[in-house]
Amino acid sequence: MAREYVRPAAVAGSWYPGTAAALTREVDRYLSAATGTPAGDVLGIVSPHAGIMYSGPVAAYAYHALRGRAYDVAVLIGPSHYDAFDGVAVAHHDAFETPLGLIPVDRDLCSALAAASPLIHPRPSAHVREHSLEMQLPFLKRVLPDTPIVPLVMGFQSRETIVAVADALARTLRGRQALLVASTDLSHYFDGRTAGKLDGRVVDYVNRFDVDGLLDEFEQYPEHERGRRVACGGGPALAMLRAARALGASQTRVLRYANSGDISGDYSAVVGYLAAAVGSFESGLPA
Repeated sequence: MAREYVRPAAVAGSWYPGTAAALTREVDRYLSAATGTPAGDVLGIVSPHAGIMYSGPVAAYAYHALRGRAYDVAVLIGPSHYDAFDGVAVAHHDAFETPLGLIPVDRDLCSALAAASPLIHPRPSAHVREHSLEMQLPFLKRVLPDTPIVPLVMGFQSRETIVAVADALARTLRGRQALLVASTDLSHYFDGRTAGKLDGRVVDYVNRFDVDGLLDEFEQYPEHERGRRVACGGGPALAMLRAARALGASQTRVLRYANSGDISGDYSAVVGYLAAAVGSFESGLPA
């Protein structure tokens, strides 16, 4: 595979271990500590994307819920942290590089999604430095090692974009065994008590599968405050939840919530992390 068509890992060796052995040990340690896999069909997950030592213990709960399952493709949607643009940037690569090996991109599905909405388009610059999708890849590679991906990065998180990408996902993925992965952290840099109150609202909306309520919560703040007070990937999470509902999901399960202070011990300015699953579940949460 030609190197120009492989997206190089941008934060390996800094945000997570850069060698296969060290990364495998860390990811597997988090996965082994996770419990609470929902019984039933999992169509999508919410997972955080901070440095792995902070968000990894929470992300593991989302990926633990996928163990023993099989999917044709995993569609990843995360926020853009570095590149400002309208719509959603679909990757033009053949594969994404990780220390655990290459993860192939489903180029045909990328093209189908781009054809489904003019707001979904190739934009290579959006993927160069972006960590919101890259932080999902080590967990995907350990839990679903042979599953190709469709990488989507959302620019400005407007209602129009959220609705358009959700509808395009629902139309394009209907009839496929697809997993939807929304990458987001919650509130940013409030003290632990304030973060708990702000994040609690998001957790409640997710737990009740109240997509419209969460969108209203997101939009009550000015655009420049939504990422800080609600979720930096609020748009991707909303699009994923809306698409999953259109594809037949009927329930959500909040699997884990924590913040960075639970790791660092410093609660003066924390970032919130959520793991959740969406699908059609049986009662209970077996380990």
